[in-house]
Amino acid sequence: MEKTIDETVQGSVLDIENKKNNTRKLYIESYGCQMNFSDSEIVASILANEGYSTTKKLEEADLVLVNTCSIREKAELTVRKRLAKFNAVKKINPKMKVGVLGCMAERLKNKFLEEEKIVDMVVGPDAYKDLPNLIQEIDEGRDAVNVVLSKDETYGDVAPVRLNSNGVTALVSITRGCDNMCTFCVVPFTRGRERSRDPHSIIDEINTLWNKGYKEITLLGQNVDSYLWYGGGLKKEFEKATDMQKATSVDFSSLLEMVALAQTKMRIRFSTSNPQDMSLEAIRVMAKYENICNHIHLPVQSGSNRILKAMNRLHTREEYFELIDAIRKIIPDCAISQDMIIGFPTETEEDHKDTLSLMDYVKYEYGYMFSYSERPGTMAARKLEDDIPEDTKQRRLAEVIALQREHCQYRTEQNLGQVQEILIEGASKKSDAHWMGRSSQNTVAIFPKEHYKVGDFVLVKMNDCTSATLLGEAVGLSKNN
Repeated sequence: MEKTIDETVQGSVLDIENKKNNTRKLYIESYGCQMNFSDSEIVASILANEGYSTTKKLEEADLVLVNTCSIREKAELTVRKRLAKFNAVKKINPKMKVGVLGCMAERLKNKFLEEEKIVDMVVGPDAYKDLPNLIQEIDEGRDAVNVVLSKDETYGDVAPVRLNSNGVTALVSITRGCDNMCTFCVVPFTRGRERSRDPHSIIDEINTLWNKGYKEITLLGQNVDSYLWYGGGLKKEFEKATDMQKATSVDFSSLLEMVALAQTKMRIRFSTSNPQDMSLEAIRVMAKYENICNHIHLPVQSGSNRILKAMNRLHTREEYFELIDAIRKIIPDCAISQDMIIGFPTETEEDHKDTLSLMDYVKYEYGYMFSYSERPGTMAARKLEDDIPEDTKQRRLAEVIALQREHCQYRTEQNLGQVQEILIEGASKKSDAHWMGRSSQNTVAIFPKEHYKVGDFVLVKMNDCTSATLLGEAVGLSKNN
Protein backbone atom coordinates (compact mmCIF):
# COMPACT_ATOMS: atom_id res chain seq x y z
CA MET A 1 0.00 0.00 0.00
CA GLU A 2 1.30 3.38 -0.94
CA LYS A 3 1.34 6.00 1.72
CA THR A 4 -1.86 7.49 2.87
CA ILE A 5 -0.64 9.47 5.88
CA ASP A 6 2.26 11.83 6.42
CA GLU A 7 5.31 9.65 6.00
CA THR A 8 7.29 11.68 8.50
CA VAL A 9 7.60 8.60 10.67
CA GLN A 10 4.94 8.62 13.32
CA GLY A 11 5.07 6.56 16.52
CA SER A 12 2.01 5.88 18.57
CA VAL A 13 2.02 4.53 22.10
CA LEU A 14 -1.06 2.37 22.32
CA ASP A 15 -3.28 1.79 25.31
CA ILE A 16 -6.02 -0.79 25.84
CA GLU A 17 -8.37 -1.47 28.70
CA ASN A 18 -6.70 -3.54 31.41
CA LYS A 19 -8.24 -6.94 32.04
CA LYS A 20 -8.37 -8.74 35.37
CA ASN A 21 -6.00 -11.51 34.36
CA ASN A 22 -3.59 -9.33 32.43
CA THR A 23 -0.51 -9.15 34.61
CA ARG A 24 2.21 -8.55 32.02
CA LYS A 25 2.80 -5.15 30.47
CA LEU A 26 3.03 -4.44 26.74
CA TYR A 27 4.42 -1.26 25.21
CA ILE A 28 4.01 -0.92 21.45
CA GLU A 29 4.95 1.74 18.90
CA SER A 30 3.85 1.94 15.27
CA TYR A 31 5.54 3.67 12.34
CA GLY A 32 4.65 4.29 8.72
CA CYS A 33 1.45 3.51 6.88
CA GLN A 34 -2.10 2.99 8.10
CA MET A 35 -1.76 -0.76 7.61
CA ASN A 36 0.88 -0.86 10.33
CA PHE A 37 -1.39 1.00 12.74
CA SER A 38 -4.19 -1.44 11.90
CA ASP A 39 -1.85 -4.40 12.41
CA SER A 40 -0.85 -3.08 15.84
CA GLU A 41 -4.51 -3.26 16.84
CA ILE A 42 -4.52 -6.91 15.83
CA VAL A 43 -1.33 -7.56 17.81
CA ALA A 44 -2.81 -5.90 20.90
CA SER A 45 -5.91 -8.07 20.58
CA ILE A 46 -3.89 -11.28 20.29
CA LEU A 47 -1.68 -10.40 23.26
CA ALA A 48 -4.61 -9.22 25.42
CA ASN A 49 -5.81 -12.82 25.23
CA GLU A 50 -2.36 -13.93 26.41
CA GLY A 51 -2.43 -11.89 29.61
CA TYR A 52 -0.92 -8.58 28.44
CA SER A 53 -2.27 -5.16 29.28
CA THR A 54 -0.63 -2.19 27.59
CA THR A 55 1.25 0.61 29.24
CA LYS A 56 2.33 4.06 28.18
CA LYS A 57 5.41 3.78 30.37
CA LEU A 58 8.29 2.16 28.54
CA GLU A 59 10.23 1.57 31.76
CA GLU A 60 7.60 -0.78 33.25
CA ALA A 61 7.09 -2.91 30.13
CA ASP A 62 7.70 -6.67 30.12
CA LEU A 63 7.44 -6.72 26.33
CA VAL A 64 8.29 -3.88 23.95
CA LEU A 65 7.20 -4.15 20.31
CA VAL A 66 7.98 -1.76 17.49
CA ASN A 67 5.90 -2.12 14.33
CA THR A 68 8.15 -1.01 11.52
CA CYS A 69 8.10 0.45 8.03
CA SER A 70 10.61 -0.18 5.22
CA ILE A 71 9.12 2.08 2.59
CA ARG A 72 11.83 4.72 3.05
CA GLU A 73 15.29 4.85 4.55
CA LYS A 74 14.26 7.55 7.03
CA ALA A 75 11.70 5.21 8.57
CA GLU A 76 14.31 2.52 9.16
CA LEU A 77 16.76 5.00 10.68
CA THR A 78 14.10 6.17 13.11
CA VAL A 79 13.41 2.60 14.21
CA ARG A 80 17.10 1.94 14.80
CA LYS A 81 17.26 5.02 17.05
CA ARG A 82 14.29 3.72 19.00
CA LEU A 83 15.98 0.35 19.40
CA ALA A 84 18.99 2.12 20.89
CA LYS A 85 16.61 3.80 23.36
CA PHE A 86 15.07 0.46 24.26
CA ASN A 87 18.56 -0.95 24.80
CA ALA A 88 19.29 1.76 27.37
CA VAL A 89 16.07 0.95 29.23
CA LYS A 90 16.71 -2.79 29.04
CA LYS A 91 19.97 -2.33 30.93
CA ILE A 92 17.88 -1.02 33.81
CA ASN A 93 15.15 -3.63 33.35
CA PRO A 94 16.93 -6.77 32.08
CA LYS A 95 13.70 -8.82 32.17
CA MET A 96 12.26 -6.67 29.41
CA LYS A 97 11.99 -8.37 26.01
CA VAL A 98 12.01 -6.49 22.69
CA GLY A 99 10.47 -7.53 19.39
CA VAL A 100 10.51 -6.01 15.92
CA LEU A 101 7.32 -6.41 13.89
CA GLY A 102 6.30 -5.52 10.38
CA CYS A 103 8.09 -4.81 7.13
CA MET A 104 11.58 -4.22 8.55
CA ALA A 105 11.26 -7.49 10.44
CA GLU A 106 10.54 -9.41 7.26
CA ARG A 107 13.18 -7.61 5.23
CA LEU A 108 16.07 -7.85 7.70
CA LYS A 109 15.14 -11.12 9.43
CA ASN A 110 18.12 -12.57 11.31
CA LYS A 111 20.19 -9.43 10.89
CA PHE A 112 18.23 -7.88 13.74
CA LEU A 113 19.12 -10.75 16.06
CA GLU A 114 22.76 -10.73 15.00
CA GLU A 115 23.50 -6.99 14.86
CA GLU A 116 20.83 -5.42 17.07
CA LYS A 117 21.62 -7.30 20.27
CA ILE A 118 18.66 -5.62 21.93
CA VAL A 119 16.20 -7.59 19.77
CA ASP A 120 14.85 -10.88 21.14
CA MET A 121 12.11 -11.52 18.59
CA VAL A 122 11.49 -10.78 14.89
CA VAL A 123 7.95 -11.20 13.56
CA GLY A 124 6.77 -10.58 9.99
CA PRO A 125 3.39 -9.06 9.04
CA ASP A 126 1.70 -12.44 8.51
CA ALA A 127 2.96 -14.13 11.68
CA TYR A 128 1.25 -12.25 14.52
CA LYS A 129 -0.95 -15.22 15.42
CA ASP A 130 2.27 -17.03 16.29
CA LEU A 131 3.20 -14.41 18.90
CA PRO A 132 2.18 -16.61 21.90
CA ASN A 133 4.58 -19.34 20.74
CA LEU A 134 7.34 -16.86 19.97
CA ILE A 135 6.99 -15.22 23.38
CA GLN A 136 7.31 -18.63 24.99
CA GLU A 137 10.51 -19.14 23.03
CA ILE A 138 12.07 -15.90 24.32
CA ASP A 139 10.80 -16.57 27.86
CA GLU A 140 12.84 -19.78 27.71
CA GLY A 141 15.92 -17.86 26.63
CA ARG A 142 15.86 -18.48 22.89
CA ASP A 143 15.68 -15.95 20.08
CA ALA A 144 12.48 -16.20 18.04
CA VAL A 145 11.84 -15.50 14.34
CA ASN A 146 8.79 -15.98 12.15
CA VAL A 147 8.59 -14.07 8.89
CA VAL A 148 6.67 -16.63 6.83
CA LEU A 149 4.26 -15.03 4.36
CA SER A 150 0.72 -16.34 3.97
CA LYS A 151 -1.42 -17.15 0.94
CA ASP A 152 -4.60 -16.08 2.75
CA GLU A 153 -5.90 -13.01 4.52
CA THR A 154 -4.38 -13.88 7.86
CA TYR A 155 -6.42 -11.95 10.43
CA GLY A 156 -10.01 -11.94 9.19
CA ASP A 157 -11.14 -13.73 12.34
CA VAL A 158 -9.34 -11.42 14.79
CA ALA A 159 -11.38 -8.60 16.32
CA PRO A 160 -8.90 -5.71 16.55
CA VAL A 161 -8.57 -3.75 19.77
CA ARG A 162 -9.17 -0.10 18.84
CA LEU A 163 -6.08 1.66 20.12
CA ASN A 164 -5.62 5.37 20.70
CA SER A 165 -9.12 5.60 19.29
CA ASN A 166 -11.28 8.69 19.22
CA GLY A 167 -14.30 6.36 19.26
CA VAL A 168 -15.47 7.87 15.96
CA THR A 169 -13.20 6.63 13.15
CA ALA A 170 -11.68 3.18 12.60
CA LEU A 171 -9.60 1.24 10.08
CA VAL A 172 -10.93 -1.99 8.54
CA SER A 173 -8.43 -4.08 6.57
CA ILE A 174 -9.82 -5.74 3.44
CA THR A 175 -6.70 -6.91 1.57
CA ARG A 176 -3.09 -7.72 2.31
CA GLY A 177 -0.03 -7.75 0.08
CA CYS A 178 0.50 -6.38 -3.42
CA ASP A 179 1.04 -7.81 -6.91
CA ASN A 180 2.03 -4.62 -8.71
CA MET A 181 5.81 -4.90 -8.33
CA CYS A 182 6.65 -1.22 -8.66
CA THR A 183 10.43 -1.12 -8.96
CA PHE A 184 10.88 1.27 -6.00
CA CYS A 185 8.68 -0.63 -3.52
CA VAL A 186 9.48 -3.36 -0.98
CA VAL A 187 5.85 -4.16 -0.10
CA PRO A 188 5.45 -7.27 -2.33
CA PHE A 189 8.56 -8.72 -0.66
CA THR A 190 7.70 -7.76 2.94
CA ARG A 191 3.92 -8.31 2.86
CA GLY A 192 3.59 -10.89 0.10
CA ARG A 193 1.18 -11.27 -2.79
CA GLU A 194 -2.38 -9.95 -2.88
CA ARG A 195 -5.13 -11.81 -1.06
CA SER A 196 -8.50 -10.58 0.07
CA ARG A 197 -10.67 -10.96 3.12
CA ASP A 198 -14.09 -12.64 3.26
CA PRO A 199 -16.65 -9.86 2.66
CA HIS A 200 -18.97 -11.25 5.33
CA SER A 201 -16.28 -10.82 8.00
CA ILE A 202 -15.73 -7.25 6.77
CA ILE A 203 -19.45 -6.47 7.09
CA ASP A 204 -19.55 -8.11 10.53
CA GLU A 205 -16.66 -5.92 11.72
CA ILE A 206 -18.32 -2.78 10.36
CA ASN A 207 -21.64 -3.64 12.02
CA THR A 208 -19.84 -4.19 15.31
CA LEU A 209 -18.12 -0.82 15.00
CA TRP A 210 -21.43 0.92 14.32
CA ASN A 211 -23.00 -0.74 17.35
CA LYS A 212 -20.10 0.57 19.43
CA GLY A 213 -20.74 4.14 18.27
CA TYR A 214 -18.21 4.53 15.45
CA LYS A 215 -19.35 6.85 12.66
CA GLU A 216 -16.68 6.44 9.96
CA ILE A 217 -14.53 3.59 8.69
CA THR A 218 -11.69 3.40 6.18
CA LEU A 219 -11.42 0.26 4.05
CA LEU A 220 -7.72 -0.43 4.00
CA GLY A 221 -5.27 -2.27 1.80
CA GLN A 222 -2.03 -1.87 -0.10
CA ASN A 223 -4.25 -1.61 -3.17
CA VAL A 224 -7.95 -1.68 -2.33
CA ASP A 225 -9.02 -1.62 -5.98
CA SER A 226 -7.52 -5.09 -6.39
CA TYR A 227 -9.90 -6.57 -3.81
CA LEU A 228 -11.24 -9.87 -5.12
CA TRP A 229 -12.89 -12.51 -2.96
CA TYR A 230 -13.58 -15.88 -4.56
CA GLY A 231 -13.35 -18.08 -1.49
CA GLY A 232 -9.79 -17.41 -0.37
CA GLY A 233 -6.28 -17.68 -1.76
CA LEU A 234 -4.02 -15.42 -3.77
CA LYS A 235 -5.55 -13.11 -6.34
CA LYS A 236 -3.09 -14.30 -8.97
CA GLU A 237 -4.60 -17.81 -8.66
CA PHE A 238 -8.14 -16.60 -9.48
CA GLU A 239 -7.95 -18.09 -12.95
CA LYS A 240 -7.76 -21.53 -11.29
CA ALA A 241 -11.05 -20.94 -9.44
CA THR A 242 -14.14 -22.97 -10.28
CA ASP A 243 -16.91 -21.54 -12.46
CA MET A 244 -19.08 -21.24 -9.35
CA GLN A 245 -16.36 -19.35 -7.48
CA LYS A 246 -15.90 -16.96 -10.39
CA ALA A 247 -19.65 -16.42 -10.74
CA THR A 248 -20.04 -15.56 -7.05
CA SER A 249 -16.80 -13.59 -6.66
CA VAL A 250 -16.86 -10.11 -5.12
CA ASP A 251 -14.72 -7.32 -6.54
CA PHE A 252 -14.02 -3.93 -4.97
CA SER A 253 -16.96 -2.07 -6.47
CA SER A 254 -19.32 -4.80 -5.23
CA LEU A 255 -17.75 -4.76 -1.77
CA LEU A 256 -17.99 -0.96 -1.64
CA GLU A 257 -21.72 -1.18 -2.38
CA MET A 258 -22.22 -3.91 0.24
CA VAL A 259 -20.49 -1.78 2.86
CA ALA A 260 -22.46 1.36 1.95
CA LEU A 261 -25.74 -0.55 2.30
CA ALA A 262 -24.75 -2.32 5.53
CA GLN A 263 -24.72 0.93 7.52
CA THR A 264 -26.32 3.73 5.55
CA LYS A 265 -25.46 6.45 8.11
CA MET A 266 -21.82 5.43 8.51
CA ARG A 267 -19.24 7.31 6.48
CA ILE A 268 -17.12 5.09 4.22
CA ARG A 269 -13.60 5.90 3.04
CA PHE A 270 -11.00 3.70 1.33
CA SER A 271 -7.26 3.76 0.75
CA THR A 272 -5.05 3.28 -1.15
CA SER A 273 -6.01 3.20 -4.84
CA ASN A 274 -3.82 2.39 -7.81
CA PRO A 275 -4.55 4.22 -11.09
CA GLN A 276 -4.11 1.11 -13.19
CA ASP A 277 -6.67 -0.85 -11.15
CA MET A 278 -9.33 1.71 -10.26
CA SER A 279 -12.53 0.97 -12.15
CA LEU A 280 -15.19 3.34 -13.42
CA GLU A 281 -17.72 1.09 -11.70
CA ALA A 282 -16.15 1.83 -8.31
CA ILE A 283 -16.39 5.56 -9.06
CA ARG A 284 -20.06 5.14 -10.03
CA VAL A 285 -20.75 3.33 -6.75
CA MET A 286 -19.15 6.26 -4.92
CA ALA A 287 -21.48 8.65 -6.72
CA LYS A 288 -24.52 6.46 -6.01
CA TYR A 289 -24.20 6.37 -2.22
CA GLU A 290 -24.18 9.52 -0.13
CA ASN A 291 -22.35 7.86 2.75
CA ILE A 292 -19.26 7.06 0.62
CA CYS A 293 -16.91 10.00 1.03
CA ASN A 294 -15.96 12.08 -2.02
CA HIS A 295 -12.22 11.63 -1.73
CA ILE A 296 -9.79 9.38 -3.60
CA HIS A 297 -6.13 9.00 -2.72
CA LEU A 298 -4.65 8.27 -6.14
CA PRO A 299 -0.84 8.04 -6.09
CA VAL A 300 0.78 8.90 -9.42
CA GLN A 301 4.48 8.95 -8.31
CA SER A 302 5.67 10.86 -11.41
CA GLY A 303 4.32 12.95 -14.27
CA SER A 304 6.82 11.56 -16.77
CA ASN A 305 5.92 8.58 -18.95
CA ARG A 306 9.57 7.59 -19.11
CA ILE A 307 9.91 7.54 -15.33
CA LEU A 308 6.54 5.81 -14.89
CA LYS A 309 7.81 3.03 -17.15
CA ALA A 310 11.06 2.78 -15.17
CA MET A 311 8.97 2.54 -11.99
CA ASN A 312 6.85 -0.24 -13.56
CA ARG A 313 3.75 1.85 -13.00
CA LEU A 314 1.33 0.24 -15.43
CA HIS A 315 -0.34 3.48 -16.48
CA THR A 316 0.74 6.41 -18.58
CA ARG A 317 0.41 10.11 -17.92
CA GLU A 318 -2.40 10.27 -20.49
CA GLU A 319 -4.28 7.34 -18.92
CA TYR A 320 -3.99 9.02 -15.55
CA PHE A 321 -5.52 12.20 -16.99
CA GLU A 322 -8.38 10.14 -18.46
CA LEU A 323 -9.08 8.68 -15.02
CA ILE A 324 -8.96 12.12 -13.39
CA ASP A 325 -11.37 13.45 -16.03
CA ALA A 326 -13.75 10.53 -15.42
CA ILE A 327 -13.72 11.12 -11.66
CA ARG A 328 -14.40 14.84 -12.13
CA LYS A 329 -17.27 14.07 -14.52
CA ILE A 330 -18.94 11.42 -12.34
CA ILE A 331 -18.23 13.11 -8.96
CA PRO A 332 -17.62 16.82 -9.64
CA ASP A 333 -16.79 17.67 -6.02
CA CYS A 334 -14.47 14.69 -5.45
CA ALA A 335 -11.18 15.55 -3.75
CA ILE A 336 -8.06 13.86 -5.11
CA SER A 337 -4.75 13.50 -3.29
CA GLN A 338 -1.41 12.12 -4.39
CA ASP A 339 1.89 10.44 -3.59
CA MET A 340 4.97 11.64 -5.49
CA ILE A 341 8.54 10.35 -5.61
CA ILE A 342 11.07 12.98 -6.63
CA GLY A 343 14.52 12.21 -7.99
CA PHE A 344 13.94 8.63 -9.16
CA PRO A 345 17.02 7.25 -10.97
CA THR A 346 17.68 8.89 -14.37
CA GLU A 347 15.08 11.63 -13.75
CA THR A 348 15.90 14.65 -15.95
CA GLU A 349 14.79 18.26 -15.72
CA GLU A 350 12.26 17.50 -18.47
CA ASP A 351 10.87 14.61 -16.41
CA HIS A 352 10.64 16.96 -13.43
CA LYS A 353 8.78 19.54 -15.52
CA ASP A 354 6.35 16.80 -16.60
CA THR A 355 5.60 16.16 -12.92
CA LEU A 356 4.96 19.85 -12.28
CA SER A 357 2.69 20.12 -15.33
CA LEU A 358 0.72 17.05 -14.25
CA MET A 359 0.20 18.65 -10.84
CA ASP A 360 -1.02 21.84 -12.56
CA TYR A 361 -3.55 19.78 -14.52
CA VAL A 362 -4.98 17.94 -11.50
CA LYS A 363 -4.50 20.56 -8.76
CA TYR A 364 -4.57 18.03 -5.93
CA GLU A 365 -6.22 18.86 -2.61
CA TYR A 366 -3.10 17.60 -0.84
CA GLY A 367 -0.23 15.19 -1.30
CA TYR A 368 2.68 13.30 0.17
CA MET A 369 5.95 14.09 -1.58
CA PHE A 370 9.35 12.55 -0.91
CA SER A 371 12.74 12.29 -2.49
CA TYR A 372 13.70 8.85 -3.75
CA SER A 373 15.57 6.60 -1.35
CA GLU A 374 16.95 3.30 -2.57
CA ARG A 375 15.42 0.28 -0.81
CA PRO A 376 17.56 -2.89 -0.81
CA GLY A 377 15.93 -5.82 -2.54
CA THR A 378 13.81 -3.80 -4.94
CA MET A 379 14.21 -4.00 -8.70
CA ALA A 380 15.32 -0.36 -8.79
CA ALA A 381 18.10 -1.08 -6.31
CA ARG A 382 19.23 -4.08 -8.34
CA LYS A 383 19.00 -2.54 -11.80
CA LEU A 384 19.26 1.25 -11.49
CA GLU A 385 21.96 3.49 -10.09
CA ASP A 386 20.72 6.10 -7.62
CA ASP A 387 22.31 8.76 -9.83
CA ILE A 388 20.47 11.97 -8.94
CA PRO A 389 22.59 14.19 -6.65
CA GLU A 390 21.00 14.86 -3.26
CA ASP A 391 21.00 18.62 -3.73
CA THR A 392 19.16 18.18 -7.04
CA LYS A 393 16.59 15.90 -5.38
CA GLN A 394 16.01 18.42 -2.61
CA ARG A 395 15.69 21.36 -5.01
CA ARG A 396 13.16 19.51 -7.15
CA LEU A 397 11.29 18.32 -4.05
CA ALA A 398 11.09 21.90 -2.76
CA GLU A 399 9.59 23.00 -6.09
CA VAL A 400 7.00 20.22 -5.97
CA ILE A 401 6.07 21.03 -2.36
CA ALA A 402 5.75 24.74 -3.15
CA LEU A 403 3.43 24.02 -6.07
CA GLN A 404 1.35 21.64 -3.97
CA ARG A 405 0.93 24.34 -1.32
CA GLU A 406 -0.43 26.67 -3.99
CA HIS A 407 -2.90 24.01 -5.07
CA CYS A 408 -3.89 23.28 -1.45
CA GLN A 409 -4.71 26.96 -0.98
CA TYR A 410 -6.66 27.04 -4.25
CA ARG A 411 -8.70 23.95 -3.40
CA THR A 412 -9.40 24.98 0.18
CA GLU A 413 -10.57 28.46 -0.87
CA GLN A 414 -13.14 26.81 -3.17
CA ASN A 415 -15.03 25.74 -0.02
CA LEU A 416 -15.55 29.27 1.29
CA GLY A 417 -19.18 30.26 1.63
CA GLN A 418 -20.34 26.64 1.43
CA VAL A 419 -22.20 24.69 4.12
CA GLN A 420 -20.61 21.25 4.53
CA GLU A 421 -21.25 18.25 6.73
CA ILE A 422 -18.43 17.78 9.24
CA LEU A 423 -17.97 14.74 11.47
CA ILE A 424 -16.55 15.88 14.82
CA GLU A 425 -13.49 13.82 15.75
CA GLY A 426 -12.24 15.77 18.78
CA ALA A 427 -11.09 19.09 20.14
CA SER A 428 -8.92 21.37 18.05
CA LYS A 429 -5.24 21.06 18.93
CA LYS A 430 -4.96 24.84 19.06
CA SER A 431 -8.13 25.73 20.99
CA ASP A 432 -10.17 23.92 23.63
CA ALA A 433 -13.11 26.09 22.61
CA HIS A 434 -13.24 24.62 19.09
CA TRP A 435 -14.01 21.25 17.54
CA MET A 436 -12.02 19.58 14.79
CA GLY A 437 -13.61 17.39 12.16
CA ARG A 438 -13.39 16.43 8.49
CA SER A 439 -15.57 16.94 5.48
CA SER A 440 -16.50 14.24 3.00
CA GLN A 441 -13.53 15.46 0.95
CA ASN A 442 -11.23 14.81 3.95
CA THR A 443 -10.55 18.52 4.55
CA VAL A 444 -10.05 19.49 8.20
CA ALA A 445 -12.54 22.00 9.57
CA ILE A 446 -12.42 23.95 12.84
CA PHE A 447 -15.47 25.60 14.42
CA PRO A 448 -16.74 26.71 17.88
CA LYS A 449 -17.88 23.88 20.15
CA GLU A 450 -21.22 25.34 21.31
CA HIS A 451 -23.52 22.45 22.36
CA TYR A 452 -22.18 19.85 19.88
CA LYS A 453 -20.25 16.73 20.85
CA VAL A 454 -17.72 14.24 19.47
CA GLY A 455 -19.34 11.97 16.91
CA ASP A 456 -21.94 14.50 15.76
CA PHE A 457 -22.45 15.22 12.07
CA VAL A 458 -22.66 19.01 12.00
CA LEU A 459 -23.47 21.40 9.16
CA VAL A 460 -20.77 24.07 9.11
CA LYS A 461 -20.62 27.23 7.03
CA MET A 462 -17.05 27.91 5.88
CA ASN A 463 -16.01 31.52 6.43
CA ASP A 464 -12.21 31.46 6.25
CA CYS A 465 -9.32 29.09 5.64
CA THR A 466 -5.64 28.41 5.70
CA SER A 467 -4.02 26.35 2.94
CA ALA A 468 -5.06 23.11 4.68
CA THR A 469 -7.84 23.97 7.15
CA LEU A 470 -11.35 25.38 6.91
CA LEU A 471 -12.62 27.77 9.59
CA GLY A 472 -16.34 28.07 10.06
CA GLU A 473 -19.41 28.17 12.27
CA ALA A 474 -22.00 25.49 12.90
CA VAL A 475 -25.50 26.11 11.54
CA GLY A 476 -27.10 22.91 12.88
CA LEU A 477 -26.99 19.14 13.06
CA SER A 478 -26.99 17.06 9.88
CA LYS A 479 -29.86 14.69 9.09
CA ASN A 480 -27.34 11.84 9.39
CA ASN A 481 -27.23 11.95 13.19
